[in-house]
Amino acid sequence: MTNPSIDWHILLPALLAGLLVLATHVPLGAQVLQRGIVFIDLAIAQIAGVGVIAADAMGFEPQGWAVQAAALSAALLGALALTWTERRWPDIQEALIGVLFVLASCAGLLLLAGNPHGGEHLKDLLVGQILWVSTQQLIGMAALTVLVLALWFGLRERLARAGFYLLFALAVTASVQLVGVYLVFTSLIVPALAVRSLRPALRLPVAYAIGALGYLLGLALSARFDLPSGAVVVLAMAVIAPVFPWLAARWAKPSPPETAP
Repeated sequence: MTNPSIDWHILLPALLAGLLVLATHVPLGAQVLQRGIVFIDLAIAQIAGVGVIAADAMGFEPQGWAVQAAALSAALLGALALTWTERRWPDIQEALIGVLFVLASCAGLLLLAGNPHGGEHLKDLLVGQILWVSTQQLIGMAALTVLVLALWFGLRERLARAGFYLLFALAVTASVQLVGVYLVFTSLIVPALAVRSLRPALRLPVAYAIGALGYLLGLALSARFDLPSGAVVVLAMAVIAPVFPWLAARWAKPSPPETAP
């Protein structure tokens, strides 16, 4: 069933949430590709999700501070573990990240095994509930985004291995509760991957444009055709990603000199 009208009163907060996620994930994604640890966000996001599930199983308020503290603590522990493994076994770091993701996924499934709403909780963790973000969540995410960007662009050259992992865990913990694991991964990797062949000066603005248009188009299409928003945004960004770098490269390419008559 389709809906001929699009209610931007609902979609605008969702779009703002997506833009806030992109603000930190686009520059972090470029660093993730450079380090060759592509699946780190999936692992950290899944670990943060286990923290949320564990806090929920203990009866804490879903949007309360206890849940946020549990998610952040779990993600920071995961980040510290990955810092240690990269120092100890750098040649197999990507494999260890994959193992950590699987272990966290299994732990989450076990925690949800006795929950009658376990399937719904798991879906929320993976796909997210971007259409139902609250003003309080957006304000908290905006403050965190300012902090992460200030630390990243202000202290990036002085951030050691541990600093990068901890900053990454802080950003992912907040974003996974807004948009879900799939959109966290897509926001981090797809724009950064699409612009890797562009000139350095073009990479960041083009990557932001890809992500923003992906969220805008995906949310509009999901509302128009009554489809799951997170999944549509992922597909929209994947379709847009190859087009923007091609256009940017053509626009930036100098036109050939005219030959004299």
